[in-house]
Amino acid sequence: MDIKIKSALISVSDKSGLDAVVKKLHEKNVKLISTGGTAQFISDMNIPVIDVSEVTKFPEMMGGRVKTLHPNIHGGLLAARDNKDHKESQDQHNIEDIDLLIVNLYPFENTVSSKVDRDECIENIDIGGPAMLRSASKNYKFVCVISDVSDYSNLINELEKNNGKTSLNFRNNCATTTFERTAHYDGMISSWFRQDNGGSKERFIAPAILSETLRYGENPHQDASIYKNSLHNSGIPNAHLIQGKNLSYNNLNDADAALQLIKEFDPAESNTVAIIKHANPCGVASGSTLLDAYNKAFECDTSSAFGGIIILNQALDADTAKKIIEVFTEVIIAPSITDDAKNIIASKKNLRLLILESIFDNSVSHSFKSIEGGVLYQTHDNHKLSSFDLNVVTKTQPTKNETEDMLFAFKVCKHVKSNAIVYVKNKRTIGIGAGQMSRVNSARIAVAKNNEMRDYELEESSLKDCTVASDAFFPFPDGLLVAIESGATSVIQPGGSMNDQDVIDAANNAGITMTFTGVRHFKH
Repeated sequence: MDIKIKSALISVSDKSGLDAVVKKLHEKNVKLISTGGTAQFISDMNIPVIDVSEVTKFPEMMGGRVKTLHPNIHGGLLAARDNKDHKESQDQHNIEDIDLLIVNLYPFENTVSSKVDRDECIENIDIGGPAMLRSASKNYKFVCVISDVSDYSNLINELEKNNGKTSLNFRNNCATTTFERTAHYDGMISSWFRQDNGGSKERFIAPAILSETLRYGENPHQDASIYKNSLHNSGIPNAHLIQGKNLSYNNLNDADAALQLIKEFDPAESNTVAIIKHANPCGVASGSTLLDAYNKAFECDTSSAFGGIIILNQALDADTAKKIIEVFTEVIIAPSITDDAKNIIASKKNLRLLILESIFDNSVSHSFKSIEGGVLYQTHDNHKLSSFDLNVVTKTQPTKNETEDMLFAFKVCKHVKSNAIVYVKNKRTIGIGAGQMSRVNSARIAVAKNNEMRDYELEESSLKDCTVASDAFFPFPDGLLVAIESGATSVIQPGGSMNDQDVIDAANNAGITMTFTGVRHFKH
């Protein structure tokens, strides 16, 4: 059913592109009703416009908070024109039909992002706008609703094509889009109130907007998209792509894993580099320079590093850039980059370079993932461990270097898929075992990876006198014995097994030192 547009109510915060719509409506002899600044905008175009106060018989009041919340407005939007009772109510109260509603909402998202005070954020919560949009959308059989500047061209084409009318299909599509937008808008507000003031956890709301439709998902036969959180400027979706094609689904997932890991290493305290493959670290190291850190991280697993993602906690410099491009790399992520390094990276046109100034932003406090039929939600695993938290459970006490390596190893272990075992020496990983059903197998795989190292004959790459970290307790001594037999002399683990004493006895019998943290770091 086509509906002729005879009257339109226009009330917009963003007036860009509005002139073209207003001209087209005026051309089609549409009566225009408007509010405040929008009415002035139309009037300045020398086009007749009726102020909403003439329709409501009430002036705008309370600083503009109340202007369209009135039966004469919502009656005109909600009246079902094939309903006799509705028509009688309209006639009784002199409520005229409104055929078209054009509203975009107060810029709550931009206001919050600008870090203004709470009161100003509150004032940018639109009330009348969403109410009108929902009314018009509910009554899409008779009313057309336009809720964003991006819809203007479609409206103009529709009116031109249908001689000033809108089709039922067009109105239905507009209503669908509008309900999505109002739900997103309310989601932003709800999430902001929750993060700013606590709140109920009875409902899961994640306000996000489509950032990009990806070429495919984990595999080519899967469709995929990335949605950007509307209230945060941190994370990989907010990184600046300096060069290279857009990231794939798998790239984005790996890049996020890299980001979460590098957040563990304060740039004021170290030069640290991590190399990620399939969401697992294959090498992490701190060094005297960024280049030194990269070399040590790369040497941990030279084969797995091929085609990986590299993330740095310092500005990417020319020396490090020269070394990185010697090996095929998918993505480099850094907080900044020197001009010389940028020129070097430019020689590899397919290498993606992401600059994320907010790498160390920790404003996002939770994470979630979907499962069939629901969503799993949790706070971030942001537990920070210090030497004061270590509970030495063996007769042998750790040295200063062993303590530093234990803390380093446990940071990395937190970001390795469970079951996770990490071997470390001098703040560099020298063997990583990830994602096994048995912790013993993870320990053995880490040793096997060490044996594959390019420079494994160097003393620093040897497992002799190394540190071992486990993301969860050793349920039996067998996993620990693999580490001891490989040369480990210090171990860090959460503890908490029924067989802790057997594990401690095994450590004491071998004369090594072991500490309990009391904190587990499963990552599935």
